[in-house]
Amino acid sequence: MASAPWHTGTVIRIEDATYNTKRFFIEVKDLESFDFKAGQFVTLDLPIHEKVNKRWRSYSIASWPDGSNVFELLIVLLEGGAGSTYLFNEVKVGSEISFRGPQGMFTLPENIDKDLFFICTGTGIAPFRSMLNYINLHKVPHQNLYLIFGCRTKKDLLYYDEMKALEKELDNFHYMPSLSREEWEGHKGYVHDLYESICKKNNEACENLENLKPASFYLCGWKFMVDDARKNIAALGYDRKSVHLELYG
Repeated sequence: MASAPWHTGTVIRIEDATYNTKRFFIEVKDLESFDFKAGQFVTLDLPIHEKVNKRWRSYSIASWPDGSNVFELLIVLLEGGAGSTYLFNEVKVGSEISFRGPQGMFTLPENIDKDLFFICTGTGIAPFRSMLNYINLHKVPHQNLYLIFGCRTKKDLLYYDEMKALEKELDNFHYMPSLSREEWEGHKGYVHDLYESICKKNNEACENLENLKPASFYLCGWKFMVDDARKNIAALGYDRKSVHLELYG
């Protein structure tokens, strides 16, 4: 497979998503349409190191393919992170950024003929926001869609109002945010409790693993969450082919 081309993008808007997360809107002026698949990512080349490979930072595209030449990145400020520190402190509206993309195989199946569990923490919600809005926009036939999003407190919630509204609009979409360190009106705890309870309920009448309700699990977030989820999903009886992942960090 040929390498994705490099482009120059211009930052046309920056918005605060939370106290430590920003939304960067980038226009690719040399293209009429920046075409990508929901779930893919781009790699930015940032002037933060003399060695080329240490300047590269990859981020999932948080927007969805809409025929335009603008895409959105959702970026959290990491303590000691050279890439995010540069983006937060140096990049302004009008700044130009060199990037390569689109890249990646973390995309929707051609036919959504089974339940999909989108399990994420933090900015790992970005590719799933892209996928869900793509499904809704194009009226893609689907089974149940579960967005299980974990973060620490209410102030860390990303796209909350948008996902609540999408839940009302998109059939069989279940938005399930969970907070690990704050009591609130929603679920309290880690993401693992949610998908495990759903799967156990769906499969409680199964006499053997061959009769499990078909499902695919998409994981995106920090390594410790992804590693735990893979173990838990295997313990539920699903094989490795059922799991698709994108690691952060």
